[in-house]
Amino acid sequence: MAKKQFKAESKRLLDLMINSIYTHKEIFLREIISNASDAIDKLCYVALTDDKVGMNRSDFAITVSVDKENRTLTVSDNGIGMSREELENNLGVIASSGSYKFRQETEEKDKKDADIDIIGQFGVGFYSAFMVADSITVRTKKYGEEQAYEWQSSGADGYTIAECDKEAVGTDVIMHIKPDTDEEKYSEYLESYRLHALVKKYSDYIRYPIRMLLPEQKVKEGSDPEKPEYETVEEMKTVNSMVPLWQRKKSDVTDEEYNKFYSELTHEFDKPQRTITVSAEGSVTYKALLFVPSSRPFNFYTEGYEKGLQLYSAGVLIMDKCDSLLPDYLRFVRGVVDSPDLSLNISRELLQHDRQLKVIGQNLEKKVRADLEKFLKDDREGYEKFYENFGRQIGYGIVSDGGESRKDSLKDLMMFYSSTQKKLTTLKEYVERMKEGQKCIYYAAGESIAAVDKLPQTELLKDKDYEVLYLTGETDEFVLQALMNYDEKPFRSIVDGDLELGGEDEQKDDSESAELMQFVKETLGDKIKEAKVSHRLKTHPVCLTAGEGFSFEMEKYFKNFQMPEPIKAERILELNVDHPAVKAMAAALATDRDKAALYAKILYDQANLIAGLPLEDPSAYTDMVAQLMQ
Repeated sequence: MAKKQFKAESKRLLDLMINSIYTHKEIFLREIISNASDAIDKLCYVALTDDKVGMNRSDFAITVSVDKENRTLTVSDNGIGMSREELENNLGVIASSGSYKFRQETEEKDKKDADIDIIGQFGVGFYSAFMVADSITVRTKKYGEEQAYEWQSSGADGYTIAECDKEAVGTDVIMHIKPDTDEEKYSEYLESYRLHALVKKYSDYIRYPIRMLLPEQKVKEGSDPEKPEYETVEEMKTVNSMVPLWQRKKSDVTDEEYNKFYSELTHEFDKPQRTITVSAEGSVTYKALLFVPSSRPFNFYTEGYEKGLQLYSAGVLIMDKCDSLLPDYLRFVRGVVDSPDLSLNISRELLQHDRQLKVIGQNLEKKVRADLEKFLKDDREGYEKFYENFGRQIGYGIVSDGGESRKDSLKDLMMFYSSTQKKLTTLKEYVERMKEGQKCIYYAAGESIAAVDKLPQTELLKDKDYEVLYLTGETDEFVLQALMNYDEKPFRSIVDGDLELGGEDEQKDDSESAELMQFVKETLGDKIKEAKVSHRLKTHPVCLTAGEGFSFEMEKYFKNFQMPEPIKAERILELNVDHPAVKAMAAALATDRDKAALYAKILYDQANLIAGLPLEDPSAYTDMVAQLMQ
């Protein structure tokens, strides 16, 4: 039998495909099974108009079988099969796809009659088997023909086609698995447990049963019932789920089924907090099943956490972690997306174009946001639990790239601790409670609620019963700066600038203390921008406020990063001239300027401690305090 040669271009493509196109060798089984599914789809389509097919949908199946002794792995289907000409065109010319041609033909007919999704479009998936096989034999018989044919190849050296005996319509792909090497253990593809795992991973939702012989422990016939003996027998089993959960109507799926699927998907033992189903038709048709976890993964904020949704096309897994479907601020969302409209590239591992992904991603983002809004409205306690886990991500959505276009849709999902309500509150709720004539939304930032609550600057607002938002998240202050205002009410930090409270407290004459303030500034020099009389302190002697630009919390945040130049907030030292410590400094200024300078330095260090800022020289501070105690 004369061996036919692949065309020169096909030889180069075959070598490229085996060595470069596919990231993982295990992908070959997905490709062969997908081709088998396509072949069955084609015969199903023929059966719509041809009664002679004599098969119902339930009669179709794909069988995976192993012969360890002969090192062969066979994938068989009872689909439409191939004629000699089709073998020549489809397998003799690499990148010639029968599935693609079939899809073109059916698109010209009434699409309503064709309930099929053909995934094989490029005609190279079949050759991925050469990554693990040193020779491949294809035995096939086309529906409507009497003669069967056998195609055989060992790779780039060419192929043969000959007549053969085969009773049933369909195709057998027989792969002779390569011998093991030091680098690769090809024998794993002859192990039923490994093949079973690959089917579940990549082809679990192929719409036809995929059957395999699997070992099963059974009681040995004739053994003592009280002391039964067991033996391992092989039984033919269907190993794929076939109908994915997301393809079923939501009303037909129980919470238990959703929870089980979530557990299998994420390997988490708890239930999801939210389950979101999406079914869309239009410029891009797709279905999605999304979950909001009920707890934050332990590695969520580490490099080890992999974000992304599983991406399927016609029930076949294309990407296990497609990280471009949702923006980074929604990286906590888990789930799957399935679309028949994806433009697959030659390896089906990536996408040729991202237009479809962008459309799907934009729609999914809106769906998740709408569900979170409903969550907040319908289950306040549950939403607060979600916010404790992932609220930081909502804020990140406002300050990250694209945040300008998102802030109006995300601002009502933000929550902050309220000084008066003693719990989380939204910006909308804060504004609804604002005092008559109140101009600003007041906030204070710190490492914890307790730390913020003890800030000296909170005293005046507490006395006046003004509500203050306590910002304890690293990005909370950046979020408010990005928003600038809410309902035309500007945000105002209580530790920075004028509080715009009005009243007598801010109309006092500070001229009597001008000399003392000038002395403090001269003593501390460049450490502070200014020393001034405070109108916000009541029982505390001193506090630091930041000038325009960066706040102290921003300064602390940026210390975690390597910056070209360190970020530093301006320091304004505010002094309570009615406090005994400040009065003592003023008295010392008249009699002992060195002692007054000591007071000024100690008060400055104390202001740094209150603000949670590090002391330049802790040892010097303790020496100064000890000196005053002598």
